[in-house]
Amino acid sequence: MSLFRRRELLWVPLIARAQDRPRITHGIQIGDVTADGRATVWARGDRAADLIVSAGGRTYKSVMPATAATGFTARAELKGLAPDADVQFTARFGDGDTMAGRFRTAPRAPRDVRFLWSGDTCGQGYGINPDLGGMRIYETMRKLAPDFFLHSGDTIYADGPIPAEFKLPGGNLWRNVTSEAKSKVAETLDEFRGNYLYNLLDENVRRFNAEVSQVWQWDDHEVRNNWSPGSDLSGDARYTEKNIGTLVSRARQAFLEHAPMRTGTGIHRRISYGPMLDVFVIDMRSFRAANSANLQETQGPETVFLGAVQLRWLTRELARSRATWKVIASDMPIGLHVPDGKDAQGRAQWEAVANGEYGPARGRELEIAALLQTLKKRRVTGTVWLTADVHYTAAHYYDPAKAQFTDFDPFWEFVSGPLNAGTFGPGKMDATFGPQVIFQKAPPPGQSNLAPSAGLQFFGDVRISAKTRQLTVTLRDLTGAALFAKALPPPK
Repeated sequence: MSLFRRRELLWVPLIARAQDRPRITHGIQIGDVTADGRATVWARGDRAADLIVSAGGRTYKSVMPATAATGFTARAELKGLAPDADVQFTARFGDGDTMAGRFRTAPRAPRDVRFLWSGDTCGQGYGINPDLGGMRIYETMRKLAPDFFLHSGDTIYADGPIPAEFKLPGGNLWRNVTSEAKSKVAETLDEFRGNYLYNLLDENVRRFNAEVSQVWQWDDHEVRNNWSPGSDLSGDARYTEKNIGTLVSRARQAFLEHAPMRTGTGIHRRISYGPMLDVFVIDMRSFRAANSANLQETQGPETVFLGAVQLRWLTRELARSRATWKVIASDMPIGLHVPDGKDAQGRAQWEAVANGEYGPARGRELEIAALLQTLKKRRVTGTVWLTADVHYTAAHYYDPAKAQFTDFDPFWEFVSGPLNAGTFGPGKMDATFGPQVIFQKAPPPGQSNLAPSAGLQFFGDVRISAKTRQLTVTLRDLTGAALFAKALPPPK
């Protein structure tokens, strides 16, 4: 037998063994990095297997293995990490090939901190366009090397199919990478899962995920546009499953499976990132009552938005925080009109907090008024609100001197997004809490749902100086160009 033949015979089983090993199918993600030395590493495999992560000379095994019941997703919970360290790690399933990633741990002493935020990925039929190089905004953000990224919701568009191509106004053609799960609205658990896996087909997203830790929250499109417990699907021919509760249950499971979050935590949670920053992730979806005209004069079951349990948690944790800056990560803006059709009496229904009435707090505004009033009473300082949802970028200053409800300390709300979706806006403002539009960038008058190729995709950039404790917010576009910046002095 020739030497060549002997090598050939040896090579076949080697190939077979390599192919028989479990593999990571959609890259890796890092999430919820905190000042107590913790981090979460996420991956999805092609079969049932344990996720093994090696970092800092230690090996971590997934808290639950990847199985069919988890959509073959798994997480490893890293603990005891050194503070303020650049961590390089490898991840693998079982004895499969490894994939490398890196992230920076949170500090325990003051140091400069930089993080980004935005929302709204793959909406209005705008998916992964190979002609544009995919979702390039993720590469723009990766190159800024932030400590972490806050995804403010609409992480997927479960109600937004992705067609192979369609014509834009003006005649240009928009082309998409497609998948079976994105060919229709999501109804089954596997279809919701497939929406997350679609986004992970993009090379920019996978490269970003392997280098930038994230903090995720959800909004409406993880289920369906403007969903609430009162959503009526009877007239929507796209859905064979008409029970909104069933869709929410499946969507929530898929979100928790694919978000790089610590196992067992709720969507609302506190991420402590050292002595200068705490991030309070709130959930404006899970506890809300049905969308309505939002005009109730007293609090009751119909005005619930954050809910009593979450409100108690938020006020308690904000009051306990000793961080210089307390970022409230909100999946919806406070003062912007976000309409949701009309009710049975022909009155405008509302999706967010504002109700279009410029008088005293009513409806859902009552919860926000109570929160702001309590923060003032407890002398909680250094709060900044960050949000997305409305598909343009803006800076709002809430001024009690110009408000109808006045018992609160002034604060800033910054809006950014979309990441890869149609661009809309600007929206109208509700005067109840005295918001002043300091800056906004949106499509020109008369234009809406502009494609990502128009360049109006946005993210926010937050820097905190260790030397001055000043927090600076810069609103940036698809290329990373700075559009607006606001420096906030540290609270006294």
